[in-house]
Amino acid sequence: MTAVDRAIVERSPEAARTRRGGRGVVVRSALTAWLGRPLADFHLLLAIFGLLTAIGLIMVLSASAPGEVAEGASAYSVFQKQLLYVAVGGVLFLIVLRIPLRRIRHVSTMAMLVCVIMLGLVLTPLGTENYGAQSWFIIGPVSFQPIEAAKLALALWGAHVLVTKRALLDQYRHLLVPVVPVALVVFALVMLQPDLGGTITLGVVLISLLWFVGAPMRFFGVIAIAAVSAAVVLAIGSAYRLQRVLTYLDPDKDPLGAGLQARQALFALAEGGFFGKGLTNGSSKWRYLPNVHSDFIFAVIGEELGFIGCLLVLGLFALLAIVGLRIAARNTDPWIRMVSSVLTVWLVAQAAINIGYVVQLLPVTGITLPMISSGGTSIVTTMVVFGILASCARHEPEAVSALRSLGPGRVGGVLRLPAPEAYKPPPKRRPVRPSTPPRSRKAAPPPVDERRMAGRHAPPSEYRRRDSRRATQERSRRRDGR
Repeated sequence: MTAVDRAIVERSPEAARTRRGGRGVVVRSALTAWLGRPLADFHLLLAIFGLLTAIGLIMVLSASAPGEVAEGASAYSVFQKQLLYVAVGGVLFLIVLRIPLRRIRHVSTMAMLVCVIMLGLVLTPLGTENYGAQSWFIIGPVSFQPIEAAKLALALWGAHVLVTKRALLDQYRHLLVPVVPVALVVFALVMLQPDLGGTITLGVVLISLLWFVGAPMRFFGVIAIAAVSAAVVLAIGSAYRLQRVLTYLDPDKDPLGAGLQARQALFALAEGGFFGKGLTNGSSKWRYLPNVHSDFIFAVIGEELGFIGCLLVLGLFALLAIVGLRIAARNTDPWIRMVSSVLTVWLVAQAAINIGYVVQLLPVTGITLPMISSGGTSIVTTMVVFGILASCARHEPEAVSALRSLGPGRVGGVLRLPAPEAYKPPPKRRPVRPSTPPRSRKAAPPPVDERRMAGRHAPPSEYRRRDSRRATQERSRRRDGR
């Protein structure tokens, strides 16, 4: 082939497609190789954690400043509180990374008990009512919601109980008790506040526990029927819940009252367009949209950062779902597998519910957007959850082997993280042998039948006696013959 022929072949469309395919194969193989590294999940989780934290701080400052100035307060008042809670959550994140997961599992029972007690105490005069729900403990400038800690405690303790009883879960009484009764007690305490959003997220945690432990499908059908029936009863029994449902069905019926939030959120998203108005240039936060820096902060993201900003947030939570379930799949400890799965589903489902009611796919429930909405207890608890997930990522078998043989790595060296412990399956219990019954005294031998003595069915002892007599008689005859 001449040089001209080679040039013609290289410029052909088939060659161009081959080259493009070759580049795609190279990129795909490089990405696969990077994802196959021992600490890939840990590094991805840290990247998601950092990006969500940065986006949350920026958007809380942008969304809260106009409203605070209009009320005569500092433009940075809400942002300073959020920054303080982020600092506290960051410290707890590093502490959780250093605590062995086995110790966290051991204290989960006590944590669940403490959370149930706190949910009971918040209903007493020790609790404070805010936004129509008695859900807060307020000590000076610090407020705390025990429901956020109860979600985490239920996930850790429920996984501990179900993993401990996994050999008996084919029986309904072991599958349901004690996880479901304790969860129902927590649901009742939360609904007495009342806090429908907290009850929904607790239900997500409970259903995730039962799903990942392998409960039969008919059981989830019963749960779905019970949940729909409870939602109908609660909606009919409370005027403000019924109003939320009617507003969701027809938000234009009361545009300046109950439907104000839903309509203004859609207006903000529509005005943002594809690229958004630009950071701090949104108009919905100028008292047009209530609770803009907490429940409806996704509308501000859509208005100021546009479709690109919304897609970034959605992509981060989708990547969190992939990484969290990948951490569960790559671990061998059954408790770590269940905890990482349940915590991932909880965070992603909470984000989906918040974004769903902002875009009017769901009724408004007051659930915050994890890591982005303002709220002290929510951000601190979510950062602790990320710390547990990061610790689960470092306990993958390949990660443990790499960290113990090659050292802590760059990130671990900067954070001075100890090497994780390798998973050791619990020793198999030997089957308990039934105890031998005590030996009793030998029964007396049955009486000898004289008639059977002469027959061939005589007992062996009688055969020996007869042979002995014959031998004696034979020796006597021989002696007499001599």
